Amino acid sequence: MSATVADAPVAALSEATRARFAREVAKYPAEQKQSAVIACLTIVQQEQGWVSSAWEKTVAEYLGMPPMAVHEVTSFYNMFNQQPVGRFKLNVCTNLPCQLRGGADALAYLEKTLGITDGDTTSDGLFTLQHCECLGACADAPVMLVNDRSMCSFMSDDKLQQLVDGLKAAEVAP
Repeated sequence: MSATVADAPVAALSEATRARFAREVAKYPAEQKQSAVIACLTIVQQEQGWVSSAWEKTVAEYLGMPPMAVHEVTSFYNMFNQQPVGRFKLNVCTNLPCQLRGGADALAYLEKTLGITDGDTTSDGLFTLQHCECLGACADAPVMLVNDRSMCSFMSDDKLQQLVDGLKAAEVAP
């Protein structure tokens, strides 16, 4: 294998990113540095907004693991974006408990309100809408997650509209 081809993705690592990776890897024994794969992918997503195949290769090379093993992690967890997403990623739980309490209705309401379908991004790049599996808050159904961080519970049409309006207002605020 040519060193230039193998080394090209690693060159994309800034010193700041390399330092963040190193802090995560240092939490594990040297022979288990691959255990930091989720942490390193999270760093990439925080910095880039999504995890491209080039970044998967970079993480794989940094951790000394096959690129396919990194891709398996990226593609397994819906918290990792494999393509660019809007400023606000809205994940609506459509697993059975949420379905029984209006999860599909919540998703349909957001599709109508935002003018997009599940998996799409609004033309202004503000919202990406996705269904997701269980978020572990079944008693609060229907639930959703905003930008993989903020859990929203009991999402009625009114609460969904307030959320969308609030996020739009936050985007235009100085």
